[in-house]
Amino acid sequence: MSTDAIPRAEERDAVPPHAAEVPAARLFLWSVRRELWEYRFLYWAPVIVGALTVVGYVIATLGRALSTHDMALRRKILEEQPDFAAAMILVTAVLAGIFYLLDALQAERRDRSILFWKSLPVSDTLTVLAKFTVGGVLAPLIGYAITLVAQFLMLLVGSAVMLANGFGPGAMWHHFFVESFGLLYHMLTIHILWWAPLYAWLLLVSAAVRHIAFVWAALPVAGLVALEHALFGSKFLPGYLLYRVSGGGMEAMVPAGKMPMDPMAHLTPINFLLTPGLWGGLAVAAVFLYVAMRVRRARGPM
Repeated sequence: MSTDAIPRAEERDAVPPHAAEVPAARLFLWSVRRELWEYRFLYWAPVIVGALTVVGYVIATLGRALSTHDMALRRKILEEQPDFAAAMILVTAVLAGIFYLLDALQAERRDRSILFWKSLPVSDTLTVLAKFTVGGVLAPLIGYAITLVAQFLMLLVGSAVMLANGFGPGAMWHHFFVESFGLLYHMLTIHILWWAPLYAWLLLVSAAVRHIAFVWAALPVAGLVALEHALFGSKFLPGYLLYRVSGGGMEAMVPAGKMPMDPMAHLTPINFLLTPGLWGGLAVAAVFLYVAMRVRRARGPM
């Protein structure tokens, strides 16, 4: 039997001739849009939480304010910033991104759609980078955008009540705009750049394992922690992991209050950019992503 009809490996991996006509940037954007269309919970989950926080604000905060006849106390209640909304929405958005990364490369092998996607003129490199961008960059930014909309609606309602009671809402809006900038800085530095190696690790696990990616993501870490404790009796690794997950200490900002996105925090972007932990983490993320690309290239449907 002739073997001429059987394509060689390099021929199977070659990009079709018509793919050269499509710029890589366009293929990347198309891949990102496809992920957002397929995984709609990335924005619907924080939208639902945002809607609930707005309703909760109207019922709880305005109810407390209108239930008192002390006008000074009423004004104090109305001027309280709805920081709880930011916390709830951002946590939801980040968790949605984490679940997405754990499922992104595993799901396409489970439902065998990897055969279809590999038939398209989109390389493994572009695919992995697009999925990393969606889960590690766009998911936090989507949460930030929804947070701004939710807080804006709350302040509109609060302002209407304040004006009806003869109070000026100017200070409340000033606080909102200042806090919005601090929150954006917090999302870019901590939830995107600082957590990049964590996102890349989750994507690598999704590409490598067949089932229960969450367990496999935590199992090697737990094993290393137990091994370190058994051999040396030290706690360096769990301390470093806590340092990484908690936001890297105070390299990006020096908070003035209880929340890391406190608008009165002293931002230190130069100190953050000069932190070895930032660049070391980005280098580790690059290694994880490269391995994920190689693993996806070698993987087929389950």
